[in-house]
Amino acid sequence: MNMNITIALLILFSYLVGSIPTGYLIAKHVMHIDIREHGSGNPGAANVYRIVGKWAGVSTFLIDAIKGFVPVCLARVFCPDIYVIAIVCGVVAILGHMWTIYLKFRGGKGVATSAGVFFALAPIPTTCAFIAFVILVAIWGRISIGSIAACVVLPLVSWCMNYPLAEKIMVTAVGLLVIYKHIPNIKRLLSQKELKFEDGAKKRKSHENK
Repeated sequence: MNMNITIALLILFSYLVGSIPTGYLIAKHVMHIDIREHGSGNPGAANVYRIVGKWAGVSTFLIDAIKGFVPVCLARVFCPDIYVIAIVCGVVAILGHMWTIYLKFRGGKGVATSAGVFFALAPIPTTCAFIAFVILVAIWGRISIGSIAACVVLPLVSWCMNYPLAEKIMVTAVGLLVIYKHIPNIKRLLSQKELKFEDGAKKRKSHENK
């Protein structure tokens, strides 16, 4: 197959796979609801966890991460000599998640899909970012704080390591984009209205026990 066609198909595949609205589909299947009309309105893992349940949230996170991991790996298999294609496919998968064609371009914030992309491209910085995420969520109890911190730690560690310049720029740009998507969360944090990780879960359990 012509290399240009291969690259075009990889990019298209990356967007379509990245666009799969995991949280929306899981919420529809489990509770027959539109997750965008509940909680924070975000079809991501944290909101699915609060509204639908623990395993639904975990499943959403893992599948969303796989959506980012697979396109990067496929790009490396089919274009092993053009490293930038893996970077492009990773970015496109993240953009697909954030602006999914399946939900009229209303998607998630890209945290889990970015994690999958960066684990494939830069496992050590991603591990450091994940550790920062876990620590801050444990301390503050808010997913948004951990996500924003991870978006800061990941580029910092990447720039301290011997990764290609294009990858460092991509990591930084995506980190800033994810932080931008968290502006509503930042506003709620400043006004002390941001939900804690367990708030929705407690409310759901209370409702179930009535």
